[in-house]
Amino acid sequence: MISDGEIYGHIGEEGFARLAAAFYRQVPADDILGPMYPAEDLTGAEERLRDFLVGRFGGPQRYMERRGHPRLRMRHMPYRLDQRARNRWLQLMDRALDEAKLPKESEDLLRGFFHHMATFLLNTPG
Repeated sequence: MISDGEIYGHIGEEGFARLAAAFYRQVPADDILGPMYPAEDLTGAEERLRDFLVGRFGGPQRYMERRGHPRLRMRHMPYRLDQRARNRWLQLMDRALDEAKLPKESEDLLRGFFHHMATFLLNTPG
């Protein structure tokens, strides 16, 4: 069994890059999440997700170096994150995990983390 901090060692930069790219390929066409992302910043959003995940799971701390502490709740407060948005985000991330073809052990840990964080970031009832 691997720990969160060992995931980077198992999937490397490339695994996180595949995951972030697979997620953000779906976003523009999504009726719930698409409007939350300015089209001109999709590449930036993909890079920020990749860098955050790399650092969170044992890799280089580029996200912290570039943006400081993640403060995820604060950074997501401007967006209406209700149960519907949470479920859609998880649906797209589940598809991205399937597409990224990560080792099962890493995928399972990441899936659990995403479910926890998506619930943690809820900021709107309903």
